[in-house]
Amino acid sequence: MDASLGHNKRFTLLFSLLFLPALAAVIVYEQWELLLLPFGLLTVWITLYRLDWAMWFIVFATPLSINLTDLTGQAGLSLPTEPLLFLVTFIAIIKMLLLGEFDRDIVRHPISIAIYFYLAWLAITSVTSQLPLVSLKQLVARIWFIVPYYFVLAHLFKKPENRTKFLWLMLVPLTIAALYTMYVHSQYGFTKKTSTWVMFPLFKEHTSYGAVLAMLFPASLYLSFRKSSFGYNAVASLLLLLLTAATILSYTRAAWLSLVGAGAVYMVYVLKLTRLQIWSMALTVLVVAAFNYSTIAAQFESNTTDSSDDLNEHVQSVTNVSTDASNLERINRWKSALRMFEDRPLLGHGPGTYMFLYAPYQKPSEKTIISTNAGNRGNAHSEYLGPMAESGLLGLLTVLFLIATVVWTATTAYGRLENERSKSLLRVAFTGLITYYLHGFLNNFLDMDKASAPFWGFTALLAVLSIEASHRSESNAK
Repeated sequence: MDASLGHNKRFTLLFSLLFLPALAAVIVYEQWELLLLPFGLLTVWITLYRLDWAMWFIVFATPLSINLTDLTGQAGLSLPTEPLLFLVTFIAIIKMLLLGEFDRDIVRHPISIAIYFYLAWLAITSVTSQLPLVSLKQLVARIWFIVPYYFVLAHLFKKPENRTKFLWLMLVPLTIAALYTMYVHSQYGFTKKTSTWVMFPLFKEHTSYGAVLAMLFPASLYLSFRKSSFGYNAVASLLLLLLTAATILSYTRAAWLSLVGAGAVYMVYVLKLTRLQIWSMALTVLVVAAFNYSTIAAQFESNTTDSSDDLNEHVQSVTNVSTDASNLERINRWKSALRMFEDRPLLGHGPGTYMFLYAPYQKPSEKTIISTNAGNRGNAHSEYLGPMAESGLLGLLTVLFLIATVVWTATTAYGRLENERSKSLLRVAFTGLITYYLHGFLNNFLDMDKASAPFWGFTALLAVLSIEASHRSESNAK
């Protein structure tokens, strides 16, 4: 006891001798930013010695992070998450490659292998890029999203209690962001026109906001209706109510449509349809659509309902490809992406380069009132055409291969899982990802931490649940 007290006194004395003169220097020279140094050192210490604490803080901070590009127009960095993500990535890679601290089941999982192909082709096309520095930055950003949000979270998900912890740590701050957005929106009468920016600076605009809301909507449903204590269910139900209102008031048509698609996938689980039945239904829909293509196209062209404050009209405007500026601009971006692909079909123009290079590929007849040649209003608005323009045909194929691997993993693991809670979590993760796969036809947000966290986090959860299912099958066989 005496030795411990002596040690504490010496530590306190040493701390005072170092800290007090440093504090005095800060005050004298008015270098107030140095007051953040202790917090920075504490963050580094926690990340080094408690990687799990650092990761949970990052997850919680992600929906509330602020991008410096939005505030200053210069450094494209989300605070406080991206510096921490870089640090976690650095430490995780050292632990995996140099210290051998990794789970072989996760590293060798089919989803992980698909990710390796995806990153490898990004690296190759970054070397051949027309703008190498832009592409290198894009590659590094993808790595520091994927390593923490996929590999580190997958390691944490091996403990069952961490799986629901992830859902809570994403939903609570997202609800805070939604409350802030709805409060600002209420001051403008909840109009559609102001819905595009009222989430600033927490989200850049309403489409990314709606995409994240849609991805986490199945999680809020699960936490509200699972078997748990009354208090947890009551809190989760309140979150569900608020997120439902936020999703509606976001006026994000792509988010609404993606939730309809996720609902259809959930009905597959409810009705317990077989793979043969699912493929038969999908083929029937495609055949009917093909035979009625002319009628459907004529209906689209005759629709002149523009997006508006009226929710019915806003939904109807989804198929307006005649006068709706938002829809027409998406088509303009898609056609530009296809022309860029035709120009460089094998290697593409380089990851992250679309917004800087697409201007010459636009046709004057296809431009809209919101078109720009300055390269300052977003990307290809497609998670599929964007990679195709930037990384060529193989760029698209690596994305599709990753999605196909996730879908195959989810459908295979579900039948093998015996624990009902694990099955429910698999449905949450899979339907959440389905919302983004569908959203990806209209937008792309995986270069943002806010979308990457649930996307790669749910992907990691599916991988871990499939490993759990495989282990149970092996033990049952024995």
